[in-house]
Amino acid sequence: MDNEYFSSINDVSKRLSVPAHTLRYWEKQFPTLIRPTTGAGGRRYYRTETVERLVILKDLLYSRGLTIAGVKKLMRDGDLPKNIDDLLAASAPSTETVAIVSAPRGADHGDEIKFAIDLLRQAREILQ
Repeated sequence: MDNEYFSSINDVSKRLSVPAHTLRYWEKQFPTLIRPTTGAGGRRYYRTETVERLVILKDLLYSRGLTIAGVKKLMRDGDLPKNIDDLLAASAPSTETVAIVSAPRGADHGDEIKFAIDLLRQAREILQ
């Protein structure tokens, strides 16, 4: 399918493991993002770029837990990943995050609780 310029809705549905009716729903929710070409009899055919956008959309909705409204907000704000590479770069943990989450080894329960509280405080500071 990667070598084909157009893919049918059934091919895309199988590739993404998403029912065809879900793809049609996403088309209605994101008309500027997902615009399939229609062929004879109204059959939908997706360009390679559109399939890539669908992969990103599926990841945002299913793996990252965003809602339809959340994805629409990303689109409005211009923060929607443009391609899969951008999506992967956005999901890589920062060095700051990795440094924060290094738990103390061999600590007793009191130290673990203090560490957890400190970790929550740091997370709150990052989120604010």
